[in-house]
Amino acid sequence: MRPSAQLLMPLLAGVLHAAGVAWPFRFLLDYGQPQWALHLLSMALLAGALLGASSARQAALRAWVFTTVYLGCTFGWLFTAMHTYGGMPAPLAALAEWLLAGLLAVYFAVAGGLWWRLARRGAFSGAILFGLLWMMAELARGTWLTGFGWGAGGYAHVNGPLAFFAPWLGSYGVGAFAAFIGMAAAQSFMRAMGRRTPAGELPSAKRVLQTSLVLLLGPLCIPAAWNQWTADAGSFSVTLLQGGIAQDEKFEQSSGVPQALSWYQAQLLGATTDLVVAPETAVPLLLQELPAGYWDRLSTGLRSQGHAAMFGMPLGNSQQGFTNSVIGFMPGQTQIQRYDKHHLVPFGEFIPPLFRWFTNLMHIPLGDFNRGPLGQVSFPMRSQRLAVHICYEDLFGEELATRFVDPASAPTVLVNVSNLAWFGNGLAIEQHLSIARMRALEFGLPVLRATNTGATAIIAHTGVVQAQLPYGPAGVLQGQVQGRSGLTPFARWAARWGLWPLWLAGLTVLSWAALTRRR
Repeated sequence: MRPSAQLLMPLLAGVLHAAGVAWPFRFLLDYGQPQWALHLLSMALLAGALLGASSARQAALRAWVFTTVYLGCTFGWLFTAMHTYGGMPAPLAALAEWLLAGLLAVYFAVAGGLWWRLARRGAFSGAILFGLLWMMAELARGTWLTGFGWGAGGYAHVNGPLAFFAPWLGSYGVGAFAAFIGMAAAQSFMRAMGRRTPAGELPSAKRVLQTSLVLLLGPLCIPAAWNQWTADAGSFSVTLLQGGIAQDEKFEQSSGVPQALSWYQAQLLGATTDLVVAPETAVPLLLQELPAGYWDRLSTGLRSQGHAAMFGMPLGNSQQGFTNSVIGFMPGQTQIQRYDKHHLVPFGEFIPPLFRWFTNLMHIPLGDFNRGPLGQVSFPMRSQRLAVHICYEDLFGEELATRFVDPASAPTVLVNVSNLAWFGNGLAIEQHLSIARMRALEFGLPVLRATNTGATAIIAHTGVVQAQLPYGPAGVLQGQVQGRSGLTPFARWAARWGLWPLWLAGLTVLSWAALTRRR
């Protein structure tokens, strides 16, 4: 290909990657839905650009451009949070978003440069190394410096054949397979067209192409029941609440606050299902700031009704610090259950060192929370165990896995409470829904999502959305949920070793490639 075309390929591939994670247009395909075929195409285009690079530096630059574009397009909702609701000047908000994308892309630039130097002439070995290097870049992005793995390639495949491997290897493993297939497709196409790379003629890619077809077509031939790792643990009825309070009113004492207090109290006390769940900061005031008698009426009413209820609210004081928490009233339990958010959002829930000036540019109340412990116990509800987590904590499957160390006390249902009103009604909601669906696949458990403006949904253990409220307005979603007992392979090994098995696999192949090149 011409050099100009090779320079455009990473740009086009980056846009396609973002569209593969969540389709951004309201035509042709379902808006906001993941498109696994588009993601594979984006990885193939990137692989072609790397195969055509004339140096490791050029390969690293192309990988950096690709990732910066795809992350910048994926993170577009950050501009809404910082500018529209945070009050940051528009130029600075746009700069901050793209600067974040460019900094996170450095991991992938390193992966692209290493791959070119170590394995560009191999076919099967080169595709394996590319898949694992790309996986390690995603691991670094998702875990280092608090981690922000939003929009990773694995989430594009919750509807595709590679979803079969989620209970085994998790989203990062699925992303590695997708990168492997993308490189295999690029190698096969270039060889079929008689193209030469700067390293010379490509070797036969027959074996790597066959392996790719097995990964894509094999799951279609295997009965779904063979990949079921959890069993029915009983069903119960649930009510999920969506307040529909606009973010610019949520903490206003004259509008959003009294609206939330009145609406959520009426819905919590009026629910007749086994469980009722209200979203993150459904009660937007600290306990000591609530109107006189409000807490007594709410807590007394919930205790007397005999069903389980949970809702989000901030707790603490200026001396001890604040927590972003979920309060739970469980039938048969005299003590109120409590979950404190562990994985906090930088700049929104805690202020990194030397960055208070940046947070001061945004008008965010309670911007510095205390961190809750990792692996907090599930809320007991009759025969069910509800693993509560808040907002983007469901992005970190390895942290949720710490609750599965003891199979006897492992969760039977995952419950996420969120407030995505910060990001409008755009792609952030759809992207977060795909994240929750991936967690359902990884752990073989249903996921309940109660949010302020969406996506409030009931997700089956198969990752299928069973019921969902429209985005934006207030609503009440009722349905039946089947709890599940048992552990998937991913839950077993991630509970014990976290993500280290994936790191070890990548580092082993990387070391082997380096030694082979030296010989």
